[in-house]
Amino acid sequence: MYARVTLFELDTVRLPLESALERFRALVVPELRRQPGYAGVYALSTAEGKGLLLSFWESEAAAQAGEATGFYDDQVAKFLLLLREPPGRSHYEVIYADVPATAPA
Repeated sequence: MYARVTLFELDTVRLPLESALERFRALVVPELRRQPGYAGVYALSTAEGKGLLLSFWESEAAAQAGEATGFYDDQVAKFLLLLREPPGRSHYEVIYADVPATAPA
């Protein structure tokens, strides 16, 4: 399994965190679910708008495919004017996981 980490800082004056999350769930998550090899996502944030998206992929190729096809950039574009700066991203191989039994929906 592979993971893509996207770091961002939301401009919470333009868009409150709760609204950004709803926008993410409505506009991005359905698109993620249609991507081959997609295996889930966690969204983490601070009250000030700093955040991290951790998406999981079945293979390294699946994790990187979205960048090659422009999918990743298309999703970022949905938030670009609401961010303090362009997001950063990295890819990692998941070498261990102890997943919580329950997680917020």
